[in-house]
Amino acid sequence: MRLIDLPRTTSFRLALLFVVLFGLSSLTLFGFLYWRMEGFLVSRVDDWLIRERIDFLREEPARLPLRLDNRARNAASDERIIALFDAGGQRIAGNSVAFPQQIPVFDKPFEFVLPKEDGKDRFRGLVHRLPSGSQILIAQNLEEIQEFDQVLVNALIWGGAITVVLGLAGAAGVGAGAIRRIDAVTLAIERIVQGDLSSRLPTRGTSDDVDRLVRVVNGMLDEIERLMQEVKGTCDNIAHDLRTPLTRLLGGLERARRRAATVDEYAAAVDEGIEETRGLLKTFTALLRISEVEDSVRRAGFVPVNLVEIAKDVVEFYEPYADEQNVTLTFRADIDAAQPISGDPSLLFEAIGNLVDNAIKFTPGAGRVTVRVFHHDRTLGVAIEDTGPGIADAERDAVLRRFYRAEKSRSAPGHGLGLSLVAAVARLHRMELIIEDGRPGTTFKLQSDTQSG
Repeated sequence: MRLIDLPRTTSFRLALLFVVLFGLSSLTLFGFLYWRMEGFLVSRVDDWLIRERIDFLREEPARLPLRLDNRARNAASDERIIALFDAGGQRIAGNSVAFPQQIPVFDKPFEFVLPKEDGKDRFRGLVHRLPSGSQILIAQNLEEIQEFDQVLVNALIWGGAITVVLGLAGAAGVGAGAIRRIDAVTLAIERIVQGDLSSRLPTRGTSDDVDRLVRVVNGMLDEIERLMQEVKGTCDNIAHDLRTPLTRLLGGLERARRRAATVDEYAAAVDEGIEETRGLLKTFTALLRISEVEDSVRRAGFVPVNLVEIAKDVVEFYEPYADEQNVTLTFRADIDAAQPISGDPSLLFEAIGNLVDNAIKFTPGAGRVTVRVFHHDRTLGVAIEDTGPGIADAERDAVLRRFYRAEKSRSAPGHGLGLSLVAAVARLHRMELIIEDGRPGTTFKLQSDTQSG
């Protein structure tokens, strides 16, 4: 982790933005409080000035100088001053201060400055002109208000500095955590890019935004890994399963070229080649069909369908084949199983048909195959039950892979793609394909959650 990377992280910038917003909000709040408290203190001073003016106006003019001199002698400080001046501004009685050089308006509070030994003092006062022409000055020193303002400003400065330091430290901590997390994700992605498809992005288990995104990406990686394994398995199986028919086709053509002497022998060789080619075409057609089904764009054409009607049509279609194989094919449905679901009727017919075809194919003579449409709790689906040899537990996942054929079915006709097509249809319809032990035989269930949408 490098410090130079911190300002580039979204977390650091977001934290810094919140620090700035908090600082601006605090500054606005401080400004408002400062303005209100300053106004309150000044209004208190103005109230005192007006009360004193009213009080001294009640005094007899002849006794006013004596009262002011007594007040000045007995005053503990010069914080509040009252003095009497003649019309020319010469002091007559009261505190020993100079008359303000400029008076805005008589009887209106104003601020002025008076000199002192070590500087100047700021006062707020008012001047009242008496009927005799003399003037009385009433004023209060604003030093305490200035000290309060200074304390308040210093508190703001220190508070702002501490807020900035803590905010930057918090932003740096958040940014560093984000960098460490991004580095861990980056390393995981690099491992995946280098070919380790089993690697996954790390999560904290906090269910925050990044964790939710990582879970979605990990789900996508699971699907990519599955697809890559299917592609690899498909390529290997194509090379393995198609090598035999291609070898037979090539050998038949070579034998016909070396040995055939009559038109009938050539025709027989051509017929054998045609049959092998048709088998190859069926295999590739099935592969293309699976790829077409796995294209999720087909979901745009989904319509409400009734599984009971589709399953009943499948049973009617395969009844002659079941009779030919001496297998009893029956159908039944739960009373409330006619609830419609969203899907592609042709694909569902094909998927159920493949399951029924497999069940009939691997059920021995005098056996039984049952197609049942069920609906219990929130689950709606189709179950195909047979009395055949069954599928071993270890092979139940493998039989869904393309070209995989269980040991018991090696001698049966087919190319090992039927169940792969059923699994693709199930994924497209967001259904679940379950293989269970029928005791005897096998039960395939193609089911969906009616509340999942």
